[in-house]
Amino acid sequence: MTDGRHISEEELALHAMQAFTSEESAAVRLHLAGCAECREQAAEIAGDLALVAMSVEQHAVPEGARQRFVDRITAMPASSPSRAEQPSPTPVISIAREKKAARSWMWIPWTAVAALLILSAALGVKILFLSQQLDSEDALLRGEERLIQKQNAENIRARALLDVLTAPTAQRVTLTTGKNPPAPSARAVYLPSRGALVMQASNMQPLPPNKTYELWVIPATGAPIPAGLFQPDASGSGSVVLPSIPQGVQAKAFGITIENAGGSNTPTLPIVLSGAAPVGGE
Repeated sequence: MTDGRHISEEELALHAMQAFTSEESAAVRLHLAGCAECREQAAEIAGDLALVAMSVEQHAVPEGARQRFVDRITAMPASSPSRAEQPSPTPVISIAREKKAARSWMWIPWTAVAALLILSAALGVKILFLSQQLDSEDALLRGEERLIQKQNAENIRARALLDVLTAPTAQRVTLTTGKNPPAPSARAVYLPSRGALVMQASNMQPLPPNKTYELWVIPATGAPIPAGLFQPDASGSGSVVLPSIPQGVQAKAFGITIENAGGSNTPTLPIVLSGAAPVGGE
């Protein structure tokens, strides 16, 4: 195990790694107790091994690894004379010196990690800003779409109203009481093929709050069809514009009755205004 005066570095390393048997370890400890030089070298090797152990993941030594390691050390040819024959100590680069050199670059990965963290935080803020900007733009687009839809609906209604008022085949009827002016009257324009109706009344008598005027389409066959409710203003004017009525109904006449505020499904007599529709309306 020893060269007569000192223990070899290989054996000190095996001792530090607890690779010896109890008898061999006892012999090494006995020698270290009386040899300051070997004790100092053993302490240096133990410190280097501790640094290595702290830097790697620990695993159990495989079975038979110790014996293979000892056999390999034993089989290695001696490349230098024993310590007793060396005229002067061979220069040795201590692991501790390499350890100091290694520490000079250990900060580099941590700097890279810090830079990545800063970059990630900046990207997170940028992504949040872009997300908020997209949400704002989406809300603006949705508002513009609703406005466009509303305008389109109003344009469609205005076009339908214009078509009714200007259609050459529309039926134009004036409804009167048969008395001298200024008697109540109403004028209706009806396009049967589209189920489109516009009625304008004037000089209508005011009604109690629980009553309303109701316009009726009286077809050639079948029951009268309710065509909308209206309340006259202070001047007695009122109107019904494009009520929801079936298409294709040929009208024989139009009438106006006084109904309860919610309207009625059948006319309540008397009919206060009425007018016959001309033949040939489409």
